[in-house]
Amino acid sequence: MALITMRQAITDALREEMHRDERVFIMGQEVGVWGGTYAVTRGFYDEFGEKRVRDTPISEMAIGGVAVGAAMGGLRPVAEFMTINFAFLALDAMVNHAAKIHYMFGEQMRVPVVYRAPGGGGRQLGATHSHTPDVIFAHFPGLKVVSPATPYDAKGLLKAAIRTDDPVLFIEHHTLYQIRGEVPAEDYIVPIGVSDVKRQGDAVTIVAYAQGLQVALEAAKQLAQEGIEAEVVDLRSLRPLDMGPVVESFRKTFKAVVVEEGYRSYGIGAEIAARLQEEAFDYMDAPIKRVAQLEVPLPYSRELEQSALINAGRVVAAVKEIL
Repeated sequence: MALITMRQAITDALREEMHRDERVFIMGQEVGVWGGTYAVTRGFYDEFGEKRVRDTPISEMAIGGVAVGAAMGGLRPVAEFMTINFAFLALDAMVNHAAKIHYMFGEQMRVPVVYRAPGGGGRQLGATHSHTPDVIFAHFPGLKVVSPATPYDAKGLLKAAIRTDDPVLFIEHHTLYQIRGEVPAEDYIVPIGVSDVKRQGDAVTIVAYAQGLQVALEAAKQLAQEGIEAEVVDLRSLRPLDMGPVVESFRKTFKAVVVEEGYRSYGIGAEIAARLQEEAFDYMDAPIKRVAQLEVPLPYSRELEQSALINAGRVVAAVKEIL
């Protein structure tokens, strides 16, 4: 097991899959000569050549659409958006074509495309570059949406995404590129649509994903110092959404807090709360609490931005409120 960063885990997954399958190629703005906005594809242009590492025009609409066509033609494109904020420009290609073609044409065609997109706040990128719009994409059947929180999950999920015959949006929180974790040297995948219990506990269930998982684990650490053992469940995938481990944990703790960096209104937390109410109402001892980003465009000022984002203190407070 090597201790590597999430950036390295994603890089390794891409390189290994390109060596494994010659149909896999990378496309996006500055992915070639420059090596990617966050240096994930650095060196790939020299290693694989311009045929398989394609620098594109500055047009997310073009990237999204060309990737669909390439996938329908038998290739397996991995299309990178500089940031998920720009994926709005490719929304038609992603949700009206990639997500629907297999269904609308009676399974005659598949669209095995992966869209990689850094997202989230916390890097002082301003309001228009700091969205967490994950729930928008997860709303549409046919498009799988994953968002890992650890290097191990990032590598395994990306490999699974490239190998599946379905379109996948792979969201990388850009504050997580530097976190380190153990990753096996041998080939492996993490199944898409399977949640994972990251910490055992019996006092309260904390549900999170991506950056929210790191916040939840820190909150659980602080709570443990006061004798409160929280169980932390990492969703990993938003569509398909695996509620099994969440419900199982809730039936043990009878209380839950959902942590997400997106906005509270109409968010992932609302979906989790609704499903727990539907599937485990008899086990509910307290209202399900949601901890989310404050509903303002994220400020550029570091102090203001951090005050609007989720943090461990807010999660601890939510847990104590329902306890």
